[in-house]
Amino acid sequence: MEFTIVSGLSGAGKSKVATLLEDMGFYCVDNMPVQLIPKFAEMCLSSQGKYDRVALVTDVRAGQDFGGLFESLALLKAMNCEYKIIFLEAKTEVIVSRYKETRRRHPLWVEGETIEQTIAKEWNTLEPVRMGADYVINTTSLSTNQLRDMLSELFSGAARARSMVVMISSFGFKYGLPTDSDLVFDVRFLPNPYHIEELRHLTGHDDRVYNFVLDWPQTKEFVGILTHMMEFLLPHYVEEGKTSLVVSIGCTGGRHRSVTIARVLHEVVEKLGYHSVLSHRDVARG
Repeated sequence: MEFTIVSGLSGAGKSKVATLLEDMGFYCVDNMPVQLIPKFAEMCLSSQGKYDRVALVTDVRAGQDFGGLFESLALLKAMNCEYKIIFLEAKTEVIVSRYKETRRRHPLWVEGETIEQTIAKEWNTLEPVRMGADYVINTTSLSTNQLRDMLSELFSGAARARSMVVMISSFGFKYGLPTDSDLVFDVRFLPNPYHIEELRHLTGHDDRVYNFVLDWPQTKEFVGILTHMMEFLLPHYVEEGKTSLVVSIGCTGGRHRSVTIARVLHEVVEKLGYHSVLSHRDVARG
């Protein structure tokens, strides 16, 4: 039986993950008290395959002691029930924004406390769960499709041995740095197609821009260095237990050089045997 625990910060996307896992064939239960987990697992194990893929969402909404979660998980192991823990997190400012948009009240909020203080309190409560998680997913800038891709990679029957997902995104420095980046590469030193009249209105998706950027000796040298760096870094990140890596490639406007190099890096990472999700934050901006 495939048994998955989904936990994490309120507002980080646990309900969305449960919905996506349900689409993948999991039987999902939201907000289950941790004390009931072993009994539920026992029922699933005796169901003769009816519940062979199960995901349980458990978090602070029930005001529960998360020390009890690990007691329940120890009982699962005693029952020979294997499990995985997914932990969802996001930047504090993003969670604050999500709560403002939905106008919902944080489950741990008390009168006289700011939402930032409440989130910090939740972080402290959930830290042991995060430390024990098999997969930590930061949803700060993930789209639903990207989140679905990550879950598919982690839980598909033909999942790759190297389970880390590399999120590669181009961006424009003039619009600000991405807040969730693990690695940022500045490619503003490369020749800029913006200064070529016939290329200015195009983007790195166009072969003319792509070829212009890659034809320069400094670009070829940089791509070689970047390739060797990925060959070195990615296995070490996997060994360290990282399940997602966010790599951001920036140029001035996020339309030409960064898009081109992000495309190249996406191909490099895929050839190295890792799953890569490619996106372009600012390519549609003027």
